[in-house]
Amino acid sequence: MAKQEIGLAGLAVMGQNLVLNMASKGFSVAVFNRTGSKTKDFIEGPAAGKHIVGTYEPKEFCDALQRPRKIMIMVKAGPPVDETLEHFLPHLDKGDLLIDGGNSFFQDTERRVEELAKRGILFIGTGVSGGEEGALKGPSIMPGGSEEAYRLVGPILEKIAAQVDGPCCTYIGPRGAGHYVKMVHNGIEYGIMQCIAEVYDIMRSVLGMKPDEMSKVFADWNAGDLGGYLAEITVVNLATKDPDTGKPLVDLILDKAGQKGTGKWTSQNALDLGVAVPTIDMAVEGRILSAFKEERVAASKILKGPAANAPADRPALLKALRDALYLSMVACYAQGFALMREASKEYKYDLKFPEIARIWKGGCIIRSQLLDPITEAYRRKPDLANLLVDPFFVKIVSERTSALRTAVCEAVRAGVPVLGLASALGYVDSYRAARLPQNLTQAQRDYFGAHTYQRVDKPGTFHTQWAEY
Repeated sequence: MAKQEIGLAGLAVMGQNLVLNMASKGFSVAVFNRTGSKTKDFIEGPAAGKHIVGTYEPKEFCDALQRPRKIMIMVKAGPPVDETLEHFLPHLDKGDLLIDGGNSFFQDTERRVEELAKRGILFIGTGVSGGEEGALKGPSIMPGGSEEAYRLVGPILEKIAAQVDGPCCTYIGPRGAGHYVKMVHNGIEYGIMQCIAEVYDIMRSVLGMKPDEMSKVFADWNAGDLGGYLAEITVVNLATKDPDTGKPLVDLILDKAGQKGTGKWTSQNALDLGVAVPTIDMAVEGRILSAFKEERVAASKILKGPAANAPADRPALLKALRDALYLSMVACYAQGFALMREASKEYKYDLKFPEIARIWKGGCIIRSQLLDPITEAYRRKPDLANLLVDPFFVKIVSERTSALRTAVCEAVRAGVPVLGLASALGYVDSYRAARLPQNLTQAQRDYFGAHTYQRVDKPGTFHTQWAEY
């Protein structure tokens, strides 16, 4: 039997759709799943009649592939990845390539690259964004590893990726760079989703709007400069009716949001590197707070909020909400790129920010019209300190900060929690502040811990014996 060009292991929906994508682009694919019945169902179902070969044992799978072998693994992050690698390693030769296409933690990818290199096996950790639809029609792909490894599989990945100003796939950098960039992508995604949810909550709680009305507003916004995948699906989420009750489906969904860890990893890594990503942090906290549903219901009967206010001026507040959401999205991107900037130096990834922004323009969850000016900002100045100081975004901050203040103030008056919007405003205000109050913080640290401080009027490090009053 003829050998196949690439193999894919892990036939959950993402894996199946990537295989179908590869086959549709002319590549022959061998597939394997730990549960053989799943392989059989796929081969006899969606893969029937296509250049896709089913295999049922690790050796059979590896033997079905052209050399050097190229194997993409689509399994749950963590130990399942290592277990899957161990199944295949006895049947591989030096120079073969393994590709982890799941949401693995970048430091796990760093370890795997090093361990497999000792055995002569190439390894790529690649982020794949776009969900099930993206996997089938063209995702954004973020591969990291050696350039030698990328040369082996790059032509395949670039052909199956979304196509916007070229393939939405590029070599990201060495070792764990690909999974690092995907982690930050997901952190930005968390932040934007939190801000969209808060705008929805203000519309619902302050303006008394129904889901159908909100859907039309988001549709208008999506047709303008707020256009993007998350705004687009929000239109559908708010318009969809439950087939059983005829009620808006969103009103029947329990207000507990799940998470798989990438947002949390982004926040943790930002703390490690000393980079502020408050809107991403608050998005993670928002999901954590949502999980305490029973406690929140009980507390709502004890802790009373503000009295109901007269309805706000709807047209004025909707305009403010639109501009507030736009600026909060800018803040999310700014925080993510600032984190990647520091990580690129710390981990020696040499990240190319214009290319990262470009490949996010198609296929991925955070694709939006904002990525065009972001790409141009980094093309103008690759070492840009922060998006907020690029001329395009300086104008945005100048024009829309007052709207973000209005949105936050209206929410606060009504007792509507706005962790994300308030943190985005705080980030912008803090970043533009020539002087912050942490001089007092440092004085306190010196008082109780002799941590010393620096002065604004002369060089050196100082400690004071603070007097008692």
